[in-house]
Amino acid sequence: MHFDILEEVGEIETIAVGKRIRDRDRLEKLYGKGNWRKMKGVALIRLHSGRVRKAELHWYEAHGIGKKELKRKRYLD
Repeated sequence: MHFDILEEVGEIETIAVGKRIRDRDRLEKLYGKGNWRKMKGVALIRLHSGRVRKAELHWYEAHGIGKKELKRKRYLD
């Protein structure tokens, strides 16, 4: 992750669940079996340059495992 999240992620939506996630086999190998979901949301982030931007974030999560592989998809400001 090349940024710091400055506020709680909002506007959270589920993008894909279960077999609709292309990376599910890889996720289960790395982190374990679970009810995997691909999620997206919006938050203020601080880049390593110090700049603060509003961005759309994507990540995977499963109950009992938590959020994994958080990534910035696009800037919203």
